[in-house]
Amino acid sequence: MKRRKTKKIAVGNTFIGGDSKITVQSMLNVPSTDIEGSVIQARELEKAGCDIIRIAVPDIEAVRLIPAVKEKVSVPIVADIHFNYKIALEAASAGVDKIRINPGNIGDDSRVKLVADECRRRNIPIRIGVNSGSLEKHILEKYGSPTPQALCDSAMYHAALLEKFDFDNIVLSMKSSNVEFMKHAYELAAERCDYPLHLGVTEAGTERMGIIKSSVGIGSLLLDGIGDTIRVSLTDEPVKEVYAAKDILKALGLNDEGIKFISCPTCGRTRINLIELANKAEARLIDCKKNITVAIMGCVVNGPGEAREADIGIAGGSGMGLIFRKGEIIKKVPEDKLLDELIKEIESL
Repeated sequence: MKRRKTKKIAVGNTFIGGDSKITVQSMLNVPSTDIEGSVIQARELEKAGCDIIRIAVPDIEAVRLIPAVKEKVSVPIVADIHFNYKIALEAASAGVDKIRINPGNIGDDSRVKLVADECRRRNIPIRIGVNSGSLEKHILEKYGSPTPQALCDSAMYHAALLEKFDFDNIVLSMKSSNVEFMKHAYELAAERCDYPLHLGVTEAGTERMGIIKSSVGIGSLLLDGIGDTIRVSLTDEPVKEVYAAKDILKALGLNDEGIKFISCPTCGRTRINLIELANKAEARLIDCKKNITVAIMGCVVNGPGEAREADIGIAGGSGMGLIFRKGEIIKKVPEDKLLDELIKEIESL
């Protein structure tokens, strides 16, 4: 698919926009006062494949999180800051790789200039993040409610405050819990600027609905070539956000790292516990980085044929199953050995 052309922004050792890959982000949800817990969670996110990690910095004291986390992970760290320009300056001084702040919320032009100048000096990008609940009074008065146009106008307003001081190292996000509004807001922004866009459905919900809403909103924009970095927001463990985001990219053919699974929905011909088998296979291979397609099929008659394009697969029978490669059967295995044999075959690829 053809992607929208944007500026290329450096975030530490990673890039957003331009010809760079679509990056996956998540955010620590450990209290900012818990340094040890934050470091542990950051390392878990990095291991899961998170490209950029955001941390909340609600006060000056929380700035100490930045060097503590950066010492233990190699991925870039973003400081999430609200209202206080002094915290932004301290975060920059502490070595943060990116700052999330809305310039219109930190005071007069002199404060905006201080932040813009410091971030420019240190080559730190700023993400402007607007959402339905944080729109400016003058914009709400114009549109009457948080419409997609209102979200886009708000993002452009904040960007203009930085541009006034010759700062354009900017990433934009316009999140809403309303999938349709979110999608339209990003489409409008894509027409009005060339800044990289951070996609997300805010307050998307718990794991089930959160993944569904995020897949629809983020996925539909990516299919149209819009979007440069993504976060799946879930009321759950952040690692689940990373896996969900990576799965969205894999489903769209935008990420070739990790296994792509094919599995049938089962039917009356199934004589094996395929649901359990498929779930166990997915769990055991969740961190496998091989770019292969694995099929978990329930029928030895149709399985190898239907999943002919899979690199490796299994097809269940009655107490036994087949292991096949590219549709060609290579061995017959007892049901209780199927998964272990599949793993061995994958390791040999």
